[in-house]
Amino acid sequence: MNEKQNIGSLFDRIAGKYDFLNHLLSLNIDKWWRRKAVRVITINNREDYQCLDVAIGTGDLAIELARRFKEQQAICHIIGIDLSTEMMRIGEEKVKKRGLQDCLVFQQASALEMPFADGSFDIVTCAYGVRNFSKLDKGLAEMQRVMKPGGQLMILEFSYPKNKLIAWVYDLYFTHILPTVGRLFSKDKTAYTYLNRSVKGFVWGKEMCERIEQAGFSHVEHRPLTFGITTIYTGTKL
Repeated sequence: MNEKQNIGSLFDRIAGKYDFLNHLLSLNIDKWWRRKAVRVITINNREDYQCLDVAIGTGDLAIELARRFKEQQAICHIIGIDLSTEMMRIGEEKVKKRGLQDCLVFQQASALEMPFADGSFDIVTCAYGVRNFSKLDKGLAEMQRVMKPGGQLMILEFSYPKNKLIAWVYDLYFTHILPTVGRLFSKDKTAYTYLNRSVKGFVWGKEMCERIEQAGFSHVEHRPLTFGITTIYTGTKL
């Protein structure tokens, strides 16, 4: 079976160590990436925002988004979907500890067949999930379908540095260090090897922007972070 078609069970296996390894392997920079990502979203004094976080995992991006709304004194209702029940279970525990359960809920669902009506959400986000879609264009089209006209899209995803030296170090890290450390702590022999391949084989930069535009979004932009290791993509539904 294609690894991406079995992605839920893969993340179920490593859920217990996922947050720890994310922070360890990124030297905690991933926290800054998420804070930076939610701040590109425009929030005004509207009474209520309906938000969808696709591939929510353990909820880190959605929690940052909820904090951003609180800072802006705006009201939001966030639904997070994922295929991994274990990742969401851990996420729900984190949400309860932070007292956010009234505005952030989890639901098991596929990004390729979302159980929501057309035009349901003002904001759709996804952090480090789109590269795991078995059909990228279908997933992007679903995001566009469930979004209200004028709604905002924000995707945070790994990319590839343009600087040759940094790219060489980055490739060495993803090919050897990340899979080795991941296997050591997660006790899973295949998951972090897959994560390495999923990053190296994914589209990024202008090509990713083109795919987002083809899905029906306008004003598509990309903002590389940390030498291009990761990128924020934004767009608006036509």
